[in-house]
Amino acid sequence: MTTETLSADEQRLAELGYKQELKRGWSSFSNFAISFSIISVLAGCFTSYGQAFLNGGPVAISIGWPVIACLVMCVAVSMSELASAMPTAGGIYYWASKLGNPTWGWFTGWFNLIGLVACVASVDYAAASFLQYLLSLYGTDFIFNFASTSIHYNAHVVFALFLIILVIHGLINVFSSHLVSIFNGVSVWWHVLGVAVIAIILFAVPSHHASLSFVFGHRAFGAFGHHMYWYYTLPLGFLLTMYTITGYDASAHVSEETHGASQAAAKGIWRSVFYSAIVGWIVLMALTFAATPSHLNTIDSSGFPALGIITTALGTGTAKFVIFISLMGQLFCGMACVTSCSRMTFAFSRDGAVPGHNLWRRLSARQTPTWAVLFAVCFAAVITIPAYFPDKAGYPVAFFAVTSITVIGLYIAYTIPVFLRWRMGDRFQPGPWTLGKKYKWINVIAFSWVGLCVIIFCLPTSPAGWFGSSFTLSAVNYAPIVTIGLIVIVGIWYFGWARKTFTGPVNTFNELDGLAEVAPGPSSP
Repeated sequence: MTTETLSADEQRLAELGYKQELKRGWSSFSNFAISFSIISVLAGCFTSYGQAFLNGGPVAISIGWPVIACLVMCVAVSMSELASAMPTAGGIYYWASKLGNPTWGWFTGWFNLIGLVACVASVDYAAASFLQYLLSLYGTDFIFNFASTSIHYNAHVVFALFLIILVIHGLINVFSSHLVSIFNGVSVWWHVLGVAVIAIILFAVPSHHASLSFVFGHRAFGAFGHHMYWYYTLPLGFLLTMYTITGYDASAHVSEETHGASQAAAKGIWRSVFYSAIVGWIVLMALTFAATPSHLNTIDSSGFPALGIITTALGTGTAKFVIFISLMGQLFCGMACVTSCSRMTFAFSRDGAVPGHNLWRRLSARQTPTWAVLFAVCFAAVITIPAYFPDKAGYPVAFFAVTSITVIGLYIAYTIPVFLRWRMGDRFQPGPWTLGKKYKWINVIAFSWVGLCVIIFCLPTSPAGWFGSSFTLSAVNYAPIVTIGLIVIVGIWYFGWARKTFTGPVNTFNELDGLAEVAPGPSSP
């Protein structure tokens, strides 16, 4: 084999130090579709709607969503420029290693990997919860009894459904990369048409709708009172947007399977965020207009306020249909999350950063990372075990504490290479998709905003979360504990052992017999 026999994508990958191992059969649309599916407004907007509705109120949704989405776009286009210059399955981890050093790459990779595993867990567990709720509307009370005496039994049933969904998603990813690509394409249209159907139903069916003043002006002061609204309560509601619009690094992780990756991966990242922001705002506005003030008590007491709105504003039959549309979107999302996590696991293991890396980097005869899929599924199940033991109110505190780190972990990983690219300045050699000189202010907005969000999402969501006379353990926000704990564990591991053996991205290109030496790519510092 010689360099002349390689395609343009394989040649570019060779310049970055890797031989073509994964099957390159994804189109530009497929690359966009996986990130769009993982963002999944039918998942995030429905499951985390209450975070903004109860912390900030409708104004945090109608006005807050588009404002925060613009800030997220700064992160997305910053990542797009890096994906164009370095289209590898390692994505964020590889960028940080090349723009900084192996230490930057190590920490970025582990934040990214842990965040992706938690993302798989949170999406599939939420889907299991919605499935339980939907089945209860069909009168399956003999299985799903919501009486207080059955709190633990209900949690066990949801956990069982979660494991079933997780196994199905694992099998789909193992069976065929092409099948995953097809499902992601279906997912795009399911989300677009599903949101349109839901919006029409929520605007046409309810006999009463909220007023414009309520949707664009009503504020919910949460548990902290109106004097803390602007600098505490409202920022807590930003989690709706930040949690929903995440996971778009998937376009980078499947770039080694995508044709024309230098352009397709870059466009897949920013387009998935842009269109999700528009489609998500439509479904959120439909939900908020259906949330009339007369229903506030019912909505506030619901575990998922979005479900409270749907069931109070619509008849049972229509509510079932709307919840089914959302549930299917969540299932598509969970499948795509497993794909993204497995590709990151494969790439990180390829460079020897994960214990047992020789196993996790193996490919099946279909050129899919079967063992990396198993890694993603098994560890997602492990970190969800705390949800099997809910508190007295039936709230799986430990599980949601773990999933809260998803946003923090992923966005820290997203912006570390963005900061490094900004620090490099004009020495950075971009790919065909570039920000030009605009990186100077877009990059700064991106990592500054994420830094602020990390602080916000580490704050307790109720006064009982602060140490004092009203303190209760169930109200504690474990995000800062988990964040600091991860940094300490990964840091001790790296400086005590891994830095002696881990040297960053490993050149696998020279494993091809008789292949001529290839010069370093233009993305190298």
